[in-house]
Amino acid sequence: MNASFARFPFVRACGTDLQARVEESLHPERIDHVWITMHCGFSPRILVSVNTWSLRNHEAGYDGRVQVATVTGTCNHFPARGILPMEDFDYEKIEDSRNVFYEHKTRVEAEELLLDLCQRAELLEAWGMPYQQKHAPGIHQIHSRRASCAVIDDHRGKDGGLKFYGRDPDTIWWAMVLTKFCGQS
Repeated sequence: MNASFARFPFVRACGTDLQARVEESLHPERIDHVWITMHCGFSPRILVSVNTWSLRNHEAGYDGRVQVATVTGTCNHFPARGILPMEDFDYEKIEDSRNVFYEHKTRVEAEELLLDLCQRAELLEAWGMPYQQKHAPGIHQIHSRRASCAVIDDHRGKDGGLKFYGRDPDTIWWAMVLTKFCGQS
């Protein structure tokens, strides 16, 4: 995969061999991501950057915690690895078809949830905006893109999300993680 990856405005990436870690910083108060890498069927690995705290909301005097919903289900097979350009991914469509409940999570609680899912899952499907950091392709904006308490930009249909897949003895399970910030309903 080369720099052409970042030319798409919005993508869906699907990969295996998940490795996750909490962002590191000399300034612990600035830590606000879990970084997940995955193998999408080509080199290099894709980095998925997931917010676990909103520095922008916190610095503007609002609640910095993320609101997290986990939607679960089963399926018959894993999706194929790879990256595809996408037109949209919208939380409203999921919320309209399911009973979705968001709960506030501290940064540590959000980190623990993501690290646990990465450890149990065999495959991750992620929706978000591509970016290029040095020579490594990545996906970010893995959260609702609607206006929030500290961000006035309102992007419809460009929400970022995660869908983890794993195998139990009798079935393939999935857990979709949706995140929102203060002021996003």
